[in-house]
Amino acid sequence: MNYKNALQHNIFKIISQSAKELNLDSYVIGGFVRDYLLQRGLTKDIDIVAIGDGIQLALQVARNLPSKPKVQVFKTYGTAMLIYDDIEIEFVGARKESYTENSRNPIVENGSLEDDQKRRDFTINALALNLREECFGDLLDPFNGIQDLKDKIIRTPLNPDITYSDDPLRMMRAIRFSTQLDFKIEQASLKAISKNKHRIQIITNERIVVELNKILESKKPSFGFTLLEETGLLDYILPELTALKGIDEVEGQRHKDNFYHTLEVVDNISEKTNNLWLRWAALLHDIGKAPTKKFSKKVGWTFHGHEFEGSKMVYHLFKRLKMPLNDKMKFVQKMVLMSSRPIVLANDEVTDSAVRRLVFDAGEFVDDLMTLCEADITTKNPKKFNLYHNNFKIVREKIVEVEERDHIRNFQPPISGEEIMETFNLKPSKEIGIIKEAIKEAILEGDIPNEYEAAHQLMLNEGKRLGLIVDNQK
Repeated sequence: MNYKNALQHNIFKIISQSAKELNLDSYVIGGFVRDYLLQRGLTKDIDIVAIGDGIQLALQVARNLPSKPKVQVFKTYGTAMLIYDDIEIEFVGARKESYTENSRNPIVENGSLEDDQKRRDFTINALALNLREECFGDLLDPFNGIQDLKDKIIRTPLNPDITYSDDPLRMMRAIRFSTQLDFKIEQASLKAISKNKHRIQIITNERIVVELNKILESKKPSFGFTLLEETGLLDYILPELTALKGIDEVEGQRHKDNFYHTLEVVDNISEKTNNLWLRWAALLHDIGKAPTKKFSKKVGWTFHGHEFEGSKMVYHLFKRLKMPLNDKMKFVQKMVLMSSRPIVLANDEVTDSAVRRLVFDAGEFVDDLMTLCEADITTKNPKKFNLYHNNFKIVREKIVEVEERDHIRNFQPPISGEEIMETFNLKPSKEIGIIKEAIKEAILEGDIPNEYEAAHQLMLNEGKRLGLIVDNQK
């Protein structure tokens, strides 16, 4: 079969001509071909295999391009990369690979195109299009990847047991592709993942997180996390999640399975936002429930303080997985810590004071928090579901109303500590904190508006109550 139409971008003609000048054969392989056949649009990453020196081909292509792009050479891996027209193009010589027990980094030898296709992770990623002038666009499909695309199957070119043991990251990739493409992992492949799950321990956490992020960014992340749990991989990667699995029963009282509830919440939030870190917050919002779970004869199952415990666990989880310990992590922590606040608020009468405190504590992320809490409603009782969401709608309306009037979001006190010190001729002391706290509380309670004059008067009143004397010379 010929797919010249896939190769209309002028870069392919330039690669073809450059390979001819070097007397090489070259092929486009992998994700570009797969995504074209799936009609997923032009992939911004293109992999080129040369039967010969891939680095020399990259340099020749750069010389033949009008923009003369810089070529990045990675001698250790025998690869080179250049960027042209916002497309990242990677060149490698065809090769054979063999692996040792304790590393996913292979021992590499020069090889044929067939050797190179055999080393690919999945049949759908082993598809190649010829760039030789006389057979430009011809498909090479030695493992029937086209049929697997039609059947929506993830399958390895060779024995899956060997494929996954050699490079255990492929287990994560199988589940990630299955989730992204809505493909089924072949049964033999699924069994091989379960068998080799322990091998994931030789993969760096950074590489694992890349795959986790792609699963979380997919349309229905629960698909991938269910596979991770069923194959046993999740026990090695996110034991905080598998600890939520199961339902305990004491004296006829049960609690919901918090693991599957969590997956529902992640799917719900994925319908509303593409914010990766908000999706992480949804994934981790209940991780504090496992260590705080207790049974009381009076009230049944409780998870007191699970939000606080969960927010502490977020730090340790991010650190273990080598994830960024920065504002992204702090955002996830804040969402986990506050994840029940709007739900409690929606259960009660929605007062201005409660809304002001919610906006004050959540700050610029109050809308994200509301989105998380709305996703957290997974009850199958239509009456309860509608009641919660109607109450959340009231809370959202109150947030807008209170914010327009009181400007609590990103709150800055109308009176600074410096002004209090000058007014009462004070040095740094606890009285300054007491006055500032009184002003903040009065604004949040609605006793005074968030304005300078009212805050100034309260400052004077508080100073008088504390026995402070106004410095009239100031």
